[in-house]
Amino acid sequence: MQSLLIVAGVVATGVLLLAGVLHLLPKLAGPGRAIASRCTRAPGLDLVIVLFQVAPIVYGAIFAGWLGVAGAVLGQLLGYSLWTIAHELSHLRARRGPRIVSTLNRILGGGIKGRIRNHVAVWATALALPCFLTIRAAQIIVYPVLVWLLDFPRYPNAEWIRVSRQKFDGLIGHDLIWCLYCDWMTGVYSLGAEMLRNVESFWCPIRFDSEKKCANCVRDFPDVDGGWVPAGAGMADVVRKLEEAYGDGRREWFAHPARLTVNGEPVTQSTESSAGTPGAS
Repeated sequence: MQSLLIVAGVVATGVLLLAGVLHLLPKLAGPGRAIASRCTRAPGLDLVIVLFQVAPIVYGAIFAGWLGVAGAVLGQLLGYSLWTIAHELSHLRARRGPRIVSTLNRILGGGIKGRIRNHVAVWATALALPCFLTIRAAQIIVYPVLVWLLDFPRYPNAEWIRVSRQKFDGLIGHDLIWCLYCDWMTGVYSLGAEMLRNVESFWCPIRFDSEKKCANCVRDFPDVDGGWVPAGAGMADVVRKLEEAYGDGRREWFAHPARLTVNGEPVTQSTESSAGTPGAS
């Protein structure tokens, strides 16, 4: 128990100190603001996530095994809770104004009932954090292998993996920390889906046998209705589709125009105007 409390105290202190540094950086001239800006997008944001979410768990495990892991989680919860209280107390005007949390508490029944339903549900979403960390790790470790071996298109990760809701006026404390979580994981999910489209269409351009599944998946995988061969077709049809889609050296999912690359770099308006028809990645 002593080890658990020690780890919890160290982690909570570390969380609060790191949060303090992030608050301080934008107030510093020149280099401070530049560092703060880099911390809001990949790869700087990846480092921030590791320091807040991964490093405490690793520290706890090394210090006291599973008991230390439990202490690290407790310390994270304590640190985030104390930061939330302090941040809301330092923004009393916004705290008294319209809030996401108070509105949802009311929508969910009001009083203690609404508050419990809302807070338990939002904390339950934290259980998905390891899943999103794993997806992000795959984007950093696995996808570059496909770029190297298969000439898959490269993506500027910072266009997806970034946060900006801290700039939204009146978003404080509880609302801010959860909106930043959503801000981050939405980008992770979207970039992961974009990469997976390339993988699925490249290796398996075959429609699912279930039309219901096709209808469910077509929003995230447009090639379901944009070129994959019917489930009842033959392998010769699959081969023809692969030759048609990738025989010219292009590797983006079925030449989706918003994801074309030139010499391995994402196409922009200026690239298109200077390079003409986008070429292979």
